[in-house]
This record gives sequence, C-alpha cells and structure tokens, in this order.
Amino acid sequence: MAEKIKQINGKDFIFCPWRQKYVRLTPEEWVRQHFLQWLVSELHYPMSRIAVEHPIKVADVNKRCDAVVLNSYLEPLCIIEFKADSISLTQRVFDQVAVYNRRLNVPYFILSNGRTTYFCRVTPEGYEYQSQIPNYEQLWRE
Repeated sequence: MAEKIKQINGKDFIFCPWRQKYVRLTPEEWVRQHFLQWLVSELHYPMSRIAVEHPIKVADVNKRCDAVVLNSYLEPLCIIEFKADSISLTQRVFDQVAVYNRRLNVPYFILSNGRTTYFCRVTPEGYEYQSQIPNYEQLWRE
C-alpha cells in the first residue's frame, strides 16, 4: 500500500481514499487504512461499497461506525469496528458493535485491532465466529 503521509504542525496525517482527505494518523487509523486496503486488494471488496465513518443514530445520539460494507443496493451488509493494536478485543468491543447493529441490522460484523481479527455472522441467538472473511462476492451472496 502506498500511503500518502504528511505532517501538519508536527503531527502525522494519512490520506484516506474513502473520505478523500488527510486524517490524523492515530494507531486506530493505521489499522483501519491497512485493513480496508487489504479487503480491497486481496478480497476484492469494491472501494465504492465501503463507507468509512458511517453515521448512525442510536437512542437519539449521533454515532459513527468505523466502516460499513454495503451490498449492491447500497444497504448495510457488514459493520467493521477497528481498535488500535494496543487495545484488546474484549466483550465491550463486541457490545459496541451489537448496539450499532440494533440500528443497522446487518448479517455480519468484523472486529480488528490489526493483530487479532474476528469475523462473525449475526444469528437470532447472538453471533457465530466464522473461520475466515469471505471475498466480497461470497459475502454478498450468502
């Protein structure tokens, strides 16, 4: 991945192709940019079907999903939540996605801190861990 990184007032910024602007290069943003580029380059997720910082309203509070994969009808298909590599993917992170999913009602979600990644299918009982992340066509067709 050829990152575009620049410094502004002594702080690092990275160009986000999804938002078409430079954003602060935090540890979480580093994970987001690399993970999304991997989805595009290796699993053939169309860039145009990934919404970054997707706004949602939860109990009259404006929130943002780190990323949402959309189907061909531009409906939410998968929530992606990123954490910095120093943050463990605890039950609290799973609960955060569950709150977002009450609003979006997607069939899948992904959690990643760059070291550990979980791909889960949402079920009526909760969620099931899946062994691998499918390519875009497989995800959309399932």
